[in-house]
Amino acid sequence: MHDVSKILDLDRYPLDRENSREWKAQVDRCVGELEATGMFNLEGLLRPGVAEKAVAELRSTLDTQSYTHKQVHNIYFKGSIPGVDPSHLALRKSETVNHKICADQMEGSMVLAAYEYQPLIRFLAATMGKPMLHTMEDRLACVNIMTYRDGEALNWHFDRSEFTTTLLLQAPEGGGDFAYRTGLRSDDDPNYDGVAKLLEGRDPEAKVIHLKAGTLNVFRGKNTAHRVTPVKGNRERIIVVFCYYENPGVSFSEEDRMRFYGRTA
Repeated sequence: MHDVSKILDLDRYPLDRENSREWKAQVDRCVGELEATGMFNLEGLLRPGVAEKAVAELRSTLDTQSYTHKQVHNIYFKGSIPGVDPSHLALRKSETVNHKICADQMEGSMVLAAYEYQPLIRFLAATMGKPMLHTMEDRLACVNIMTYRDGEALNWHFDRSEFTTTLLLQAPEGGGDFAYRTGLRSDDDPNYDGVAKLLEGRDPEAKVIHLKAGTLNVFRGKNTAHRVTPVKGNRERIIVVFCYYENPGVSFSEEDRMRFYGRTA
């Protein structure tokens, strides 16, 4: 068992002091940033040196057992959209390439210890305005570590969940930046013309940020279009995706498991 206090900087981020003045101040800051920009960052959530140790712990698995996910897709990851002409620029396609391992390949790791740390889960629920969050039951989808090598990228897409939580373990030599456009669509307005404008590189509200290793990032993934720019150089970009849901027992379908992980169990 890992001592989470040696993994997460609980001095800087008082996750274990729920409802204390310091804890509430952190929650308020994150809520304010979510409202203003659609995201917040906990820079340095991992203690110094932990990101490197986490990568080393899983290096062999990453190098020899990762699944290469290579897919040409549109921003919706759907073949078609009812009522939208197939030639509409919002449906233009691009390629995503990364290499990933799943939670069942990292049992007992520092990454899983952080994912399952209940004070972190309760803190995230508070920032998202949720009464409670749960870890995902699906041991393929609940936690993924993805690596991007020279020339590889994650192209524009929307997520299924309202919020997306990631933890950067290693930044590349160049590229591999996080590009996003907050509030590009809403539940009531798909804004297909706005999506097309973004994909053509004509949206002045699109932003790019460079994250540091050890940073936890939370953003509104469902209606925020986002991508990872192509990586440059020999140093991989390595990032963890944590999946939490308001309801317990959530799992992907076998079709989705096969599409994203190359296996169903």
